[in-house]
Amino acid sequence: MAAPFDANQQARFDTEISKLLTQFPPEHKQAAMMGALRLVQELVGWVPPEAMDQVAQKLGVHPSKVLEVATFYVMFHTKKPGEKVIDVCTNISCSLCGAEKLLATLEKKLGIHAGETTPDGKWTLREAECLGSCHTAPCLQINEDHHENISIKSVDEILAKASLK
Repeated sequence: MAAPFDANQQARFDTEISKLLTQFPPEHKQAAMMGALRLVQELVGWVPPEAMDQVAQKLGVHPSKVLEVATFYVMFHTKKPGEKVIDVCTNISCSLCGAEKLLATLEKKLGIHAGETTPDGKWTLREAECLGSCHTAPCLQINEDHHENISIKSVDEILAKASLK
């Protein structure tokens, strides 16, 4: 099995996990799971299986527990994502305001379907259950940049701005 981290990343992982674990009683160190997974993703851009194994070892849990958490939360990428991840909210408020048309427009422009990454590795497109902007629907998020009141006309501008970052 390949190592998930290079030497510098491994040193940072070990240091940061040690700090994180001081925030929890030893008998509840599994409570550091979310922070540990976030750290892995920060280090390598996603959460590869080998890193899940290291998290499991550090937290004293079975690797399947780490997999359960990593696959439950949409914020964790268990497959290597594109450079830019577009999450389109398709929950009820966004859906009523045209989220499906927005998603279809993005699929056509990017040449991929939701859940896929462009062949050049630049974009990953996903459906999101809720991005917490029901009052400004429809919305989408590109990495950490949130966009609200999206119209089909604004898609090109949003993608162009995201490409520059």
